[in-house]
Parts: sequence; C-alpha cells; structure tokens
Amino acid sequence: MVDALTARKTWRTLEPIHGSIYFAPEADAIYAELGVTGRSGYFASRAAPMGTFVPDVVIATFHNFRPALVRDAMAALPSTLTPAAMVAAHLRAVDACLRDTLGNEVASPALNEAADLARVCALRAAELSDGRPLAAGHAALDWPSEPHLALWHALSILRDFRVDGHVALLVSNGLRGIDALVVHAATGEIPRALLQATRAWTDDEWAAAVDDLAARGWVDGTGAFTDDGRTRRAAIETGTDELARQPYDAIGADGCARLRELARPFSKAIVASGRLGA
Repeated sequence: MVDALTARKTWRTLEPIHGSIYFAPEADAIYAELGVTGRSGYFASRAAPMGTFVPDVVIATFHNFRPALVRDAMAALPSTLTPAAMVAAHLRAVDACLRDTLGNEVASPALNEAADLARVCALRAAELSDGRPLAAGHAALDWPSEPHLALWHALSILRDFRVDGHVALLVSNGLRGIDALVVHAATGEIPRALLQATRAWTDDEWAAAVDDLAARGWVDGTGAFTDDGRTRRAAIETGTDELARQPYDAIGADGCARLRELARPFSKAIVASGRLGA
C-alpha cells in the first residue's frame, strides 16, 4: 500500500505537466475558433468532460469561484457549443502545448513508460470515482492514442480525483468556496490578492468571510490563523492526501518512484519554459 506522502510527492512532481494547459496561448487560439474567449475557455474546458455547461454544476464542482463569475463565463459560450467539441479543442490545445514545450520528447521511450504507469493509476482511480464528479467525467472520455496525450489524460483523472476529495473535506468542515480561499491565504503560500482576484470575490465578500471564520475560530480578525485554525487546515491537507492515495496502490511505491523519475525532466522543462504563469 502506497502511503499518503508518496502519493502527494508523485502528484506534485507530475502537476506541471497537467497544469501548463491553463496558461497556454495555444489554448486561447484554439478555443477562439469555437467562439470561446477569455475566462469562458477555462470553465468550459474543465466542465466539458462532465458533459454539461450548466453554471450551477460548475459552481458546485469547482467550489471556490464567485458564482457571478461562473455564470457570466458560461453565459458567454456560443449557444451551439457542445461539451464534445470543447473536449476535442482542449485536447488539441494540450497537444500543441506539450509539443512546443517538450519537442521530440513527446515520442520518447521515457514519456511512453510514464504514460503507461500513469494510466494504470488513472484506471484504478476510475474504479474508485463514486462521489467524484470531476474525475468521473474525465474517466468517461476515450483514451488518446498518442503517449503524451495519454499521459496528460491520466494526470487529469488523477488530479481531479484529488480535487474531488479535497472539496468533500472542505464541505465536511463547513467551508464554502470563499472560506476555503481565506483559509488558504492564511497559510501564506499564495497572496490573498491573487486568490481573491483570480476567483473574483469582492473586498466586502472577503471581509465578511473573514468575520465569519473568526467567529468560528479559524482565523482572527485580520485573517491570520488561530492555533485551532492552523491545526484544522493541516488536517484537511492530510485528509486530502489520504483520499488521493489509493489509485497509486496500483503501481506501488517503486512504481511511483519510477514515475517521478521519468516525469521529473518533463515537469522541469515546463516550469523552465514559464508556461505556468508568473
């Protein structure tokens, strides 16, 4: 059985390969061919595997975005756009992004082996997807034939398997979307201004959330952690790691170590390219 720390290390090593698509200029150009522009592309591309563009479904599953932002983004989608068309466009964008960043490595034996290992984990995640709508949506899609796309698809399943578990823990701890952001800001890992701006919450909404969390003992009046809040947040992170662990049992600790070894150069190349944003 793979321990939670090993699973977390494996996810962290692989995450740049998946995350680069959300900053890729190739995606903006390809989505624009469908009439999808701005933030609508992010929400539509992530929601499309679930087979729906219904705003309330996106708000619920994505959890921490201001509902008005999501509604506006989804309302801006062309009425003729289908989830299947968005899935296909998203995969085209991934292909262009990874080919540009990794070059000939997209056809290397190392990437092919990494894709095979990640696929084993992702297939196990698909078997465990009860209560995990984002992961289940990706798992229901056809597998791409090319290794670099198969790797990305596997990582999408595993990433959203983790996200679904994390959201379940946030909800079980009474944390709404904006509450989760205030708690995240309290860690100091990401500045409040960035979290607030990218999710479109207003200053008044943020202040109200801080007041509510202070009343519940998570933070003080400035938004800094209380001792209890820090402990509770750490428990959520530990729980997230544990809930995300099982798919990696399919390849064991040695398989996880091998997957990290294979994928690390690809992730480093993506980070060095600047494709993960500022």
